[in-house]
Amino acid sequence: MTDQSEWTGKVGNAWADEWKRTDRSFGPVTDRLLEVAQAKGFAQALDVGCGAGEVSLALAAGDPTARVIGVDISADLLEVARQRGAGQQNLRFELGDAARWTPGAGEQADLVISRHGVMFFGDPIAAFAHIADQAAPSARLVFSCFRERTENPWVREIAAVLPPSDEPAPDPDAPGPFAFGRRARVEDILRKAGWQGIAFEPIDYRMIGGEGEQAIEDALSYFLRIGPAARAIGALGEAERDAAMARLRAMLERHCVDAQVALPAAGWIVTARVPD
Repeated sequence: MTDQSEWTGKVGNAWADEWKRTDRSFGPVTDRLLEVAQAKGFAQALDVGCGAGEVSLALAAGDPTARVIGVDISADLLEVARQRGAGQQNLRFELGDAARWTPGAGEQADLVISRHGVMFFGDPIAAFAHIADQAAPSARLVFSCFRERTENPWVREIAAVLPPSDEPAPDPDAPGPFAFGRRARVEDILRKAGWQGIAFEPIDYRMIGGEGEQAIEDALSYFLRIGPAARAIGALGEAERDAAMARLRAMLERHCVDAQVALPAAGWIVTARVPD
């Protein structure tokens, strides 16, 4: 998940297959993101990296007089989003990179929103400058992202079940899930891209991996499809893979309470606006 190209292939396909469980894992983040976004009215919204469409769908349903466009680079995810949004007249989804996408006549967004979809730009300053240029004057920006790896216990928990790696530590600022973890860096990016009124709200939440009578099996199959454990375990030989899966299961069992497996996670809700 460190390159946009992966979202047009295997990663995007996996997330499209797992949209119900990924929506579930982001539940508290989605609720707060929408609460902040909908605190003020809007006429036209742009959902950046809309994925399978949950945020776009909620915005469109919440105000039938507003128009919502969801943009994503994954055709697989957009196919799911279009199926979910079929019949919703004030909503459409487009295949494209928000760093270069342009709206049609009368479609300048006065609300730009994204749930964990903005951390993968190769040139984030240029991307956010372009988005600001395409938005309406005084348009609001509301997005969520992970805080730093060290503030996300789920990363440590999953890393502990994997065999030691000889690979160098990842560049914390490289495009990927944690690229926007550092507040100072995100603020610098947005300011250089022309945004004003930049603010950060920390959100700590439980990332649900499994639920129900088979919560452990639910979580195990989910983490073997989505996230860092999926790729790492998939690359192991049989003996190492079996041992890693046993450790993963044991970790998930420790986090299973009341028929729910949830790992602690930490993110930001970031807000800003285009100058008048």
